[in-house]
Amino acid sequence: MIQNSFIPVISQKKEEENPGSVEFQVFNLTNKIRRLTSHFELHPKDYLSQRGLRIILGKRQRLLSYLSKKNKIRYKNLINRLGIRDSQSS
Repeated sequence: MIQNSFIPVISQKKEEENPGSVEFQVFNLTNKIRRLTSHFELHPKDYLSQRGLRIILGKRQRLLSYLSKKNKIRYKNLINRLGIRDSQSS
């Protein structure tokens, strides 16, 4: 796989201190998703990687669902910071 150095990486000191936190895990999964998405532009028929992407998307979705149930403020801060999901009024 090609190492893409042009993908923007959001790094924050707080997340680096606690690699087990939900925010850190979602951050890492989001970076993997962005890297795989750019990989598919060059290799559109890489079906095994597409399966891996779907698995990663499911993990991230479950973590975000967990975080939204436990702490709405942290959840909203995270999705705004990473630029994922539209802000829904709930």
